[in-house]
Amino acid sequence: MNEIVIGIGVVLVVIVLMILASCIKIVPQAHAYIVERLGGYLATWSVGIHFKMPILDRVARKVNLKEQVMDFAPQPVITKDNVTMQIDTVVFFQITDPKLYAYGVENPIVAIENLTATTLRNIIGDLELDQTLTSRETINTHMRSNLDIATDPWGIKVNRVELKNIIPPREIQDSMEKQMKAERERRESILRAEGQKKSSVLVAEGNKESAILEAEAEKEAAILRAEAKKEAMIREAEGRAQAIEAVQKATAEGIRYLNEAAPSDKVLTIKSLEAFEKAADGQATKIIIPSEIQGIAGLAKAVVESVKDN
Repeated sequence: MNEIVIGIGVVLVVIVLMILASCIKIVPQAHAYIVERLGGYLATWSVGIHFKMPILDRVARKVNLKEQVMDFAPQPVITKDNVTMQIDTVVFFQITDPKLYAYGVENPIVAIENLTATTLRNIIGDLELDQTLTSRETINTHMRSNLDIATDPWGIKVNRVELKNIIPPREIQDSMEKQMKAERERRESILRAEGQKKSSVLVAEGNKESAILEAEAEKEAAILRAEAKKEAMIREAEGRAQAIEAVQKATAEGIRYLNEAAPSDKVLTIKSLEAFEKAADGQATKIIIPSEIQGIAGLAKAVVESVKDN
C-alpha cells in the first residue's frame, strides 16, 4: 500500500514539475510571443525569460521580427498598349507590431502576395511596354509606397520591392532582339566611320609633319652647304693671299739682298737678260723688245767677247 502511495506521489511530483517547466518561456533574440489568457490577448513577450499561468495562459503566436524576403511567382500583367507579360517580384518586409500582425489579417503572407499582384497590375496598366522596360526604379518606388500604406494596419513595414524579371511575349522578344541587333550594327558602322575619319586625319597630319620636317631638313642642308662653300672660298682666298704675300716677301727679300750686295752694272745687265729670257719663254708669237733692252743686249755681247779674249 505504501509503495502505491509513493508511486502516486512521484507521478504527481513529475506532473507538477512538467507543468511548471511548461510555464517557463524564453523568448530568443529578434522574436516576440503573443500570449493569450482564456482566449483573449494578454501580452506581447519580448526577448528574455517569462512565466505564464498554467492552463489559463498560452502562447498564441511566435513572431519573427527579422527582415524577411518573399519571392512571389510571376504574375501576368497587361500594359497600356495591350501587351501581356509575366513579372515576378521580390518583397522585403519586417514585422513592427506583433499584435497587429497576429490579429490584423488572416495569413499575412498570402495577403501581401495578393496585394502585390493587384498593385503591380494597377501600375503596369498605366504604362506602355517601352516605359515598363525602362522604368523599373519608378515601378519599385510606387509599389513600395502603396504596399507600405496597405500593410501598415497589419503591423508590417515594407522596406523594399524589386521587379525580379520582366518577361514579354516571345514575338516581342524577337522583335526587340532584332531592333537591338540593328542598333548595334548602326553604332558599329558609326564607330567604324569615325575610326576611318580619325585615321585619315592622323595620316594627313603625319604627311604634313613629314613634309614640314623634310623642308626644314632641306633648308638646313642648303644653309650648311652654303656655309661650307663660303668657308671654302674664304680658305681659298686666304691661301691665295698668303701665297701672294709670300711671293712679295721673297721678292722684297731678294731686292734687299741685291741692294746689300751692291751689284755692278754688268751683273744687272745679265739679270735683265735672264728676265728677258723668261719673258720670251711664253706662247706669244710676237715679242716687242724695247730699245733699252737692245742696247743692253749689245753691251752683253761685248762683255762676252771681252771675256773670250782674256
